[in-house]
Amino acid sequence: MMMENGLSMEYGDGYMEQEEEWEREGLLDPAWEKQQKKTFTAWCNSHLRKAGTSIDNIDEDFRNGLKLMLLLEVISGETLPKPDRGKMRFHKIANVNKALDFIASKGVHLVSIGAEEIVDGNLKMTLGMIWTIILRFAIQDISVEEMTAKEGLLLWCQRKTAPYKNVNVQNFHLSFKDGLAFCALIHRHRPDLIDYSKLSKDNPLENLNTAFDVAEKYLDIPRMLDPDDLINTPKPDERAIMTYVSCYYHAFQGAQQAETAANRICKVLKVNQENERLMEEYERLASDLLEWIRRTMPWLNSRQADNSLAGVQKKLEEYRTYRRKHKPPRVEQKAKLETNFNTLQTKLRLSNRPAYLPTEGKTVADISNAWKGLELAEKAFEEWLLAETMRLERLEHLAQKFKHKADAHEDWTRGKEEMLQSQDFRQCKLNELKALKKKHEAFESDLAAHQDRVEQIAAIAQELNTLEYHDCISVNSRCQRICDQWDRLGALTQRRRTALDEAERILEKIDILHLEFAKRAAPFNNWLDGTREDLVDMFIVHTMEEIQGLIQAHDQFKATLGEADKEFNLIVNLVREVESIVKQHQIPGGLENPYTTLTANEMTRKWSDVRQLVPQRDQTLANELRKQQNNEMLRRQFAEKANIVGPWIERQMDAVTAIGMGLQGSLEDQLHRLKEYEQAVYAYKPNIEELEKIHQAVQESMIFENRYTNYTMETLRVGWEQLLTSINRNINEVENQILTRDSKGISQEQLNEFRSSFNHFDKNRTGRLSPEEFKSCLVSLGYSIGKDRQGEMDFQRILAVVDPNSTGYVHFDAFLDFMTRESTDTDTAEQVIDSFRILAAD
Repeated sequence: MMMENGLSMEYGDGYMEQEEEWEREGLLDPAWEKQQKKTFTAWCNSHLRKAGTSIDNIDEDFRNGLKLMLLLEVISGETLPKPDRGKMRFHKIANVNKALDFIASKGVHLVSIGAEEIVDGNLKMTLGMIWTIILRFAIQDISVEEMTAKEGLLLWCQRKTAPYKNVNVQNFHLSFKDGLAFCALIHRHRPDLIDYSKLSKDNPLENLNTAFDVAEKYLDIPRMLDPDDLINTPKPDERAIMTYVSCYYHAFQGAQQAETAANRICKVLKVNQENERLMEEYERLASDLLEWIRRTMPWLNSRQADNSLAGVQKKLEEYRTYRRKHKPPRVEQKAKLETNFNTLQTKLRLSNRPAYLPTEGKTVADISNAWKGLELAEKAFEEWLLAETMRLERLEHLAQKFKHKADAHEDWTRGKEEMLQSQDFRQCKLNELKALKKKHEAFESDLAAHQDRVEQIAAIAQELNTLEYHDCISVNSRCQRICDQWDRLGALTQRRRTALDEAERILEKIDILHLEFAKRAAPFNNWLDGTREDLVDMFIVHTMEEIQGLIQAHDQFKATLGEADKEFNLIVNLVREVESIVKQHQIPGGLENPYTTLTANEMTRKWSDVRQLVPQRDQTLANELRKQQNNEMLRRQFAEKANIVGPWIERQMDAVTAIGMGLQGSLEDQLHRLKEYEQAVYAYKPNIEELEKIHQAVQESMIFENRYTNYTMETLRVGWEQLLTSINRNINEVENQILTRDSKGISQEQLNEFRSSFNHFDKNRTGRLSPEEFKSCLVSLGYSIGKDRQGEMDFQRILAVVDPNSTGYVHFDAFLDFMTRESTDTDTAEQVIDSFRILAAD
């Protein structure tokens, strides 16, 4: 990095500034530009020919950016973004910018070099850009004793030419004019190509042509310099010479041993960089997932609502949206997090690095515990929502029932207190007094019949209080008014009866027919009132059995209407008989019934109301029956789909588990089958979504139980998520096993043998072995473990390797890692150190 930064500052940013300074001081030789143009063109063509092309004019052929991008791809071995094929100026600028961006991505800062100048054919800018590319890709990696690229290349030349007479390399311009330095470099590495003893310092043109011809013919280094230009120029351009000399350096520094050592170091560095990236990605994903869980938990743990059915239904809809939209991406994020963690640990083991320990609070166990807490909170939250919905629905029903009964009772009691406090009996005749007494008796009968209704009203109010109805204050206030009034009516009734009994000793005559009417009319009227209340009474049911019970009760009631019709006709006939007697005998005021306020017309009206309410009740029950039949259909639809989806998920889980045992073909076959299962599972997802829609309809219809299936939506969701997690985990494990196999060079047969032995002793298919099972497994693979004290000590050392946390179990990944290390060679620390020693030439 020190070399690269130094290079960038010295030759990248300052290229144009250096040119301008030399030009001001008169040091810039016009021949340099000519030399650079020829040298840089030859250098570019030495690489472009690998792609089957070349350039003729360096300031023209790079203007559209296409060959410039091709040059960078050839010398870097990387692929640049797809170029724009248009011929407009903005297309060319876009292509050149892609090339400049790629150069900048390699740590080179380009100052004063813009795409517009390259497109316009600015030779100075084009040469500056090519020089920057040469520095970065041909000279930058030349470093001797931690010097910069230029100093390192110069020192390399000095060391290689030190033994040669008449060669004194001090710079990259005058030191190479006579050609001897070029010949010395070739002779030092390939003495068979040049006879250095026959060369003379007095023949620079011959020396240069000899070096350039040999380099082009035998070293594949094209002519990049013109011997005449070098000789006739007082001070040749050092960039041109450095470019040409760097080709010598690369041509002679390609020994197989150095390449092997360098590749090994690059491999180690690349693995370390990838591991660092995986660690950073794990920390980022873990922090994001844990933060999301932390933000979500207070909402799931909240049990606050406005105590209304609409408010709870709104919360239920919010929860459904959370399950459909917000949670699925987090499930995928959790799976990716676990996959990255397992891959990282496998790569660390393969590179003999310590296991990765996440920062505090972000371990896999922490994430798993947080996720379990989230799932428990979800379950509790949904159960609370459903229970609250049922409770509030019942509360609304009870509140309506209370209002209906209270309205009916208050209608009945209206005017009763004034009637009971009246002193009208004191001015009545005997028959009028007797009528008043009979009327009062009828009222007492009516009052007793209403006792039941008052108790029902009080019971409903008590239940509303117990269930914490949101408007309990008004309910309690109204209930108290009714009870207080009921107590007053009882007291007033008793007082009036006492007064009538006192007057009865004097008044004796009684109208039998009116009395009979009053006696029959009062209970029948109560029956009519009660029947009308029952026929309009609201109800709530949840099953077919409940609605069928109501229909059966209603049918039984309709069977009693015949007897009621007889009673009605009997009561009406009493009135008609009175009317007949009054008409016959012309009794003044005889039509007035002193014993009751009920009339035949009122009874007829109520009876007519009852007859009309019966078919209305039939229709209400029929509507509810259809509703319950629809609910039953929804139950069957959900059960039919759930009974298919549930077993399918279980079969897929069993199949994935079987593949995970590792005995079904090669690892590639297992990975292929697992990915086929993964595709099949994602293709099956519409069935889950269809089931979710049916489940939503079930919940919206307030259906809380289903006897046709043992599966619930929650169990199917959990099963689905577990299936996805199992497939991802098994794919990750197989990929890690392939990575282990390929990196360690073990054969498929060895891997199958390891897996077969492990599975043989894993009797319960738990994916882990106890110490004794592990010892037996090692013995079955030919591993010699003595039964003496030394053998036990050896086994304990092995256990410490495969079970570093002393969990008491050996998992297959640790077992495979141990067996592959026992069976294959690895890049040990000593090998890496030897590689550095080779590169540094001791």
